[in-house]
Amino acid sequence: MVPYKGLEVLLAVADYGSFAAAGDSIGLTQSAVSLQIKSLEESFDTVLFDRSKRPPVLNADGALLVQKSRPLIQQLNKLKLTFTERHYSGTLHIGAIPSVLTGVLPRALSQMQQQHPRLLVNLVTGLSREITAMVQKGKLDGAIVSEPLRSYPGLTWHPFAAEPLMVISPPGTEGLSDIELLSRFPFLQFYKQSWIGQMIDSLLAERNIKVHANMEVDSMESIKLMVAEGLGVSIVPLRSHRGDFDQKLVFSPFGSKPVKRVVGIIESESNQNSELIQVLHKILLAQTSMAL
Repeated sequence: MVPYKGLEVLLAVADYGSFAAAGDSIGLTQSAVSLQIKSLEESFDTVLFDRSKRPPVLNADGALLVQKSRPLIQQLNKLKLTFTERHYSGTLHIGAIPSVLTGVLPRALSQMQQQHPRLLVNLVTGLSREITAMVQKGKLDGAIVSEPLRSYPGLTWHPFAAEPLMVISPPGTEGLSDIELLSRFPFLQFYKQSWIGQMIDSLLAERNIKVHANMEVDSMESIKLMVAEGLGVSIVPLRSHRGDFDQKLVFSPFGSKPVKRVVGIIESESNQNSELIQVLHKILLAQTSMAL
């Protein structure tokens, strides 16, 4: 029996040029990609890559299999979608960081419920590390989190949005640079135990920017409200869905080439509701205007 997953992985390698890049695109580690390719080679009793080159490149048999399998995989995906979209039911247990609750998630869940009225969604909110731990323990089918700061064996990552980090400041601060804003005004700190808070701290240290932090807040909306009231400045991800306070704020790029916070869904490789995660991921991708 030909491994369906192996063919999908093969096409990803052909499209992205390397095992590592293919793994990043489909949420697998490089070693997991290698295992899928090895299984595929055993199924066809042939070698598909010239491994004397770095990175390995498709040989003649590999190129032929890519050519023949691509239309087959496309047809199978269409057939699969025809049935799964009509019959989804049960409960999807999903976690989410607070910032997406006022962003794309409500619209995505609404669309998902319209498409699959028999499907129930159980939503749990928390910090990225907390809900990722729940995914590891099997308590959640998946979680919408910031990109993990380290690898999690047994979990796969499906990004859907990239949000540039911006310095936000109150009205009247137009024209000031990011360094001037961060140096002159009190700094409203994201909760240091959150992944985004740790990311911002690391970036400030890299640029040797000294801030005067007088508050630590775990809610993006709360930070925006405090900045709008003139209590200081902060660094936040620029979301595709703008909030109520955004028109009252001044947004300035953080650095000449701002770093992006990547948001995605993390799930277990053994998740029984993986197809539902794929449906939600597809909807979130369609609703996110920022390119990865």
